[in-house]
Amino acid sequence: MENFNFYSPTFFAFGKGREKDCGELVKRFGGSRVLVHFGGGSVVRSGLLDRVKNSLRESGIFFCELGGVMPNPRSGLVYEGIRLCREEKIDFILAVGGGSTIDSAKAIAAGAVYDGDFWDFYQGKYIEEALPVGTVLTIAAAGSEGSPDSVITNEDGMIKRGASGDAIRPRFSVLNPELTETLPAYQTACGITDIVAHLYERYLTNSKDVEVTDRLIESLLLTMKTEAPKVMENLQDYEARANIMWAGMVAHNNIVGVGRSQDWTSHQIEHELSAQYDCAHGAGLAVTMPAVFLYNMKHDVMRFAQIAVRVWGCQMDFAHPERTAKEGIEALRSFLISIGMPKNFEELGAREEDIEKLAYTCCYGKGNEGGAVGGFVPLQQQDVEAIYRMML
Repeated sequence: MENFNFYSPTFFAFGKGREKDCGELVKRFGGSRVLVHFGGGSVVRSGLLDRVKNSLRESGIFFCELGGVMPNPRSGLVYEGIRLCREEKIDFILAVGGGSTIDSAKAIAAGAVYDGDFWDFYQGKYIEEALPVGTVLTIAAAGSEGSPDSVITNEDGMIKRGASGDAIRPRFSVLNPELTETLPAYQTACGITDIVAHLYERYLTNSKDVEVTDRLIESLLLTMKTEAPKVMENLQDYEARANIMWAGMVAHNNIVGVGRSQDWTSHQIEHELSAQYDCAHGAGLAVTMPAVFLYNMKHDVMRFAQIAVRVWGCQMDFAHPERTAKEGIEALRSFLISIGMPKNFEELGAREEDIEKLAYTCCYGKGNEGGAVGGFVPLQQQDVEAIYRMML
């Protein structure tokens, strides 16, 4: 196990009806002038946005609103939010929505107190200062409600990149599983897939003797394996949604990733797909992960065989461990397909003729001048092209 620092200060208010505590929580964490940031659609139709605003009013808190967040959140709205924060002297941002809304709020929070272009943070600059952020989560997926991370798509070139810094960890997050019960099956499955990907990205490590975090990751994957079919069968299953929602947070606040190197190849390769074709991030990951894993399997066959046995119930073939490893990857792929995820490029709306461009942008686009992606196995452009072709 490697040396590590771990700092996770987020206060979690979990359970039914907790969104009505927003006003009290904002005051508790020092907010007095709030930007309420959201997407639209179900947040408005369900009455959630009104309940949040009423809670702020009851606590005597000034607020203004900025809606319009899209999946794969865009830089244009971030710039608008930064301008609004400065004009209205905002001192707290409250994100009401899923990972896209929270990521957009984090970008605004960082940019509002920064003299340069907020995109600097998405090209490698660490975020050291930001306005405080709170969240009201509506989809279990990205884990942004507890993480120091944010992902934004720059509309200049449609480049999708991430930024990080403990300053953008939410001060509080409201997690009410009831708020996810109206999600369609497809969005629910996309969220489950994203959670699974966050766990695999940490499991694929070159660090030795990391049994504690290996076992934590495996237990969370077993939870997803058990709870996902329940919620797909009954979208109003509160207990299944509650387990998935908490698993999603734990999967990405990095408590299961400390003391070990991590991969993130699947995310980097998928980001090009959701940036260019605007497909759901989870759907892109469902197609990307099996291809990446098969391509990288020989780097450490026993790591893939271990997860195959411990999570997917495969029998260990000690004479031919690569067979066990492949069986585990196929079990993951079958699980994702069983919950309604796509299985190839065509189902994502991606095009074979774009592969060379996708791979080049992945390896050499803004914020990645080194030409390699991935932490488990560093991959060059020709490797990324080969992986995209495996998805056809």
